[in-house]
Amino acid sequence: MNNTLFNPRRFVAVALFAAAPLALAQTTDYVADNIFTQGVEGPAVDAQGNLYAVNFAEEGTIGIIDKKDNAQLFVKLPQGSTGNGIRFDRKGFMYVADYSGHNVLKIDPTTKAISVHAHSDKMNQPNDIAIAKSGVIYASDPKWADNTGNLWKISIDGAVTLLEADMGTTNGVEVSADEKHLYVNESVQRNVWKYDIDKKTGDVKNKRLLIEFPDHGLDGMRCDVDGNLYIARYAAGEVTVVSPHGTVIERIKLKGQKPTNVAFGGADGKTVYVTLQERGAIETFRSERAGREWLLQQ
Repeated sequence: MNNTLFNPRRFVAVALFAAAPLALAQTTDYVADNIFTQGVEGPAVDAQGNLYAVNFAEEGTIGIIDKKDNAQLFVKLPQGSTGNGIRFDRKGFMYVADYSGHNVLKIDPTTKAISVHAHSDKMNQPNDIAIAKSGVIYASDPKWADNTGNLWKISIDGAVTLLEADMGTTNGVEVSADEKHLYVNESVQRNVWKYDIDKKTGDVKNKRLLIEFPDHGLDGMRCDVDGNLYIARYAAGEVTVVSPHGTVIERIKLKGQKPTNVAFGGADGKTVYVTLQERGAIETFRSERAGREWLLQQ
């Protein structure tokens, strides 16, 4: 697809972004500066309400912050592995995008045993993952050296299927609240794409542009229960909330300028956690809606 062609839908999306007001939500620090490295990413909340993020104190680790706000090491990944996105399935198993090992890892939360759920030498560096109710995983796979990327599907048995190659710099990926759509963003090109998910195969089709941003990068994103996307806007210092129709409906200003990803949690699923690269910290704010994945775990 030639992104230089005029697209009226894209024009509207950019215009709406310019007009969208900052939200009244106030962010607070949840984890202080430099508790995590600048590789902090992949926040995810388990069914017990514990928050996890990668690169706690050093690269190649995963940290846990319990409900009493205590941050500590959860696991150290195998030599040669570095985590990025994290997701939990409905059975409580943790899946981690391992960008340096070209894997998606699977971790048993009880025993902390780590196994390779999926691997492909053809992967550039798995960045973020999204998980459907069925257990099918979707992985973004950027190649930062030339600003390209791929999109992969990983079945419940670990089989790897390339859904699309030669995209822009694929990064954030998420399944819609109704499980009918997949969203994928491109960091450098600042596009968010929307696909239809085939109910039988889990493959994607009917790709179209949801929204293009005029500036700053795009990173991780998550859906709330109404289908709105919460997008970490790298270097913009905000989380931007976009409707399923591509309208910017809210902008939440952060203390840090380089958010990398978001996750929903808390007792009601309406607490949003945001990882901040330059701070090595995690900020939090309250949303009016609970998160999609939080609801699946209840």
